[in-house]
Amino acid sequence: MNPLTVVQSVPSPAPQQASNRLLAALPPADFERVLPELVYRPLKLRQILHKNGDRLRDVYFPDRSVCSLVSHMDDGSSVEVAMIGDEGLVGISAVLGEPFASSDAIVQMPGNGAYSMTIEAFDREMARRGAFYDVVTRYAQLFVAMLIQSVACNGLHTAEERACRWLLMVSDRVGRDELNVTHELLSTLLGVRRPTVTLVLAQLVKAGMISQARGGMRIVDRQLLEAASCECYGSVKRMVRRSM
Repeated sequence: MNPLTVVQSVPSPAPQQASNRLLAALPPADFERVLPELVYRPLKLRQILHKNGDRLRDVYFPDRSVCSLVSHMDDGSSVEVAMIGDEGLVGISAVLGEPFASSDAIVQMPGNGAYSMTIEAFDREMARRGAFYDVVTRYAQLFVAMLIQSVACNGLHTAEERACRWLLMVSDRVGRDELNVTHELLSTLLGVRRPTVTLVLAQLVKAGMISQARGGMRIVDRQLLEAASCECYGSVKRMVRRSM
């Protein structure tokens, strides 16, 4: 299938079979209606879906992929402010009627790609005030709650705790323990210096929580990693469970 083929050609799956949990939550009739508006997009590592200030043209529904919303400072430093997987959508500003992106959206795990919907189609569905609207606005509430948790986490918890949380959250979203994560990437997303990340990961390896290979790492003992993570991992997981 051409990677840009409209998903109209795909047999209509039952909602529980949809790859993105927002789409899966739609009643069958609503899912059938939006299906022709969805376009499959393969994603690439570090691909920028939109930059801060860009006019939004599409929203994206990830499929076992992970995108980071990243904020950049004038001195060149940056930090991840939100992580989005198959529980949500990329382009949250559109939910509030804001046509411009408020941060960079960068693909961290390409996974199975994503399904895109044009802003025009998205606005039409939201204007119906039906099931699609209900599902998306419920996610918007979840997103705000996760954003608040992220702010608290970045300000109060150690680099080691946050690294554990990040690895667990990514693993949950891609559905595997092998992660294509580099020291440089983790340093950027956590907003800490690379030597700090190197020390943190060395400690996790020594404790038997993860193993490392060139260009990536693997979660070896999830229970230990969860115990070493801050409370934010469990808090966010419960938020997603309640919302979904």
